[in-house]
Amino acid sequence: MIETGKEKILIDTGGGYEFDARSRERMKLPATVAPITEYLDPSAIDIVVNTHLHWDHCSGNMLNSDPAFPRARYITQRGEWEYAHERNVRDAVSYRDCNYDPLVASGQMELISGSAEIAPGIELSVAPGHNRDMMIVKAASAGQTFCMLADLIPTSEHLKPTWVAAFDLFPLKAIETKTALLTQAAREGWWCGFSHDMNVAFATVDEDFKLQKKIP
Repeated sequence: MIETGKEKILIDTGGGYEFDARSRERMKLPATVAPITEYLDPSAIDIVVNTHLHWDHCSGNMLNSDPAFPRARYITQRGEWEYAHERNVRDAVSYRDCNYDPLVASGQMELISGSAEIAPGIELSVAPGHNRDMMIVKAASAGQTFCMLADLIPTSEHLKPTWVAAFDLFPLKAIETKTALLTQAAREGWWCGFSHDMNVAFATVDEDFKLQKKIP
């Protein structure tokens, strides 16, 4: 969550809870999961950013076939939405159209192309590697920068550029993108966010891309 003083911006909505038993078993999900709206006031969210449309990052978009955040403007990359419908054999199982197509059809989800500043100091940038059109989110305030790295660097263990996830579609591109981003992060002292790390939520890195300060 990013609070600007005027808007509340939610980065991704997680794995959701509306899955059948077979899907829960395949994805190793618990038997019951509370909807995201039990933790967040749905009327308080102004913008929802989907870094990409894999189910574990956007299944909380909807709640019983309605937008989970009725006031919010949802944002993702047009290229990612188009790719989701290609049904590539490599990762088709990661996409569930019910998480985003109703929002696109109603006009509540904005499909952007390339980088965009969605609020003062809040920038979305395409960072290819995990897939072609995944975005990272940077927030600048009071001389500091926070960057949600999404699945480009899902855990702090993946800070080593050559340690790429098996799910990455473009591992060589992931190495290139990670190296460039982490070089800038180290030089400018960014706080980096890891969306799949159970032990480290945010951290800064040194010039060797090793953890410095960290927040569990």
